[in-house]
Amino acid sequence: MRIGLITADPGHQLLADTVRLLSPRHEVVALDPGGHGAGAQDPADPSEDAADPGELADVYLLKARTPHALALARSLERRGAPVVNSAAATALCQDRTAMADVALRAGLPFAPTRTVASLAGLTAERLPRPIVVKSRHSRRHDLVARVDDAARLRALSADWADEPVVVQDFTPNDGWDHKLWVIAGRVFAALRRSELAAGGRGPSLPLALDALPPGWLDPVRHVGSVFSLEVYGVDLIDAGGGAPLIVDINAFPGVRGQAGAPEALAALALRTAERGGLTAPRP
Repeated sequence: MRIGLITADPGHQLLADTVRLLSPRHEVVALDPGGHGAGAQDPADPSEDAADPGELADVYLLKARTPHALALARSLERRGAPVVNSAAATALCQDRTAMADVALRAGLPFAPTRTVASLAGLTAERLPRPIVVKSRHSRRHDLVARVDDAARLRALSADWADEPVVVQDFTPNDGWDHKLWVIAGRVFAALRRSELAAGGRGPSLPLALDALPPGWLDPVRHVGSVFSLEVYGVDLIDAGGGAPLIVDINAFPGVRGQAGAPEALAALALRTAERGGLTAPRP
């Protein structure tokens, strides 16, 4: 088999470990989509030039979310190559407005979300309760902040005034994010301090699946079918009494230090290649 990696970071732990499992019997090629420093807010600009991948691989793993990467993934899909996750599913998880709409319509316990054209547009609003503001378009170093009062909002606006944002009511919680990752239906988990908590994020801590409150795995697994994702992450908080609240969904997250994750990803890549094959002839 020939497996392609669409990524600017082939040395990422999950990918590197997966390559070590695959390379003795299979060819693995990495494609740097370029433009990984771009900050364009359109997550899939069809005008972007995709790099020529040469001979098609039997399957591609899309661990990138820049416009260049999505354009490359779309071009490969048009040529008949299977891509995990698809370009469309990856792009959907970048638009937090669309993500919330799809999740809530599907009945997932997702945080109610509204969209504001720019952070500056919030400054005229009265804040009756703490809120969380996030960049509408998810990307590296985007805006995610708790806002308790107008002074905090004005401070953020100094740097983010024109940023399109989504707004969620802050849900009181214990300050821990439950990080759940899924690879082809297999679930991995960890705990990490929320970036909104005092002191910010810390290292991820091991979390056994049987330590989760009852019923939490059901919505996490349902996310995959709702968003057409095979490799994804779900961030949840305990909204009180063990009730889960999904605060974020990520396509192909950075799963690190999870025993069995590289094996699950390698098996998924081979299974997808064998099942999907190519619907268009190789050049």
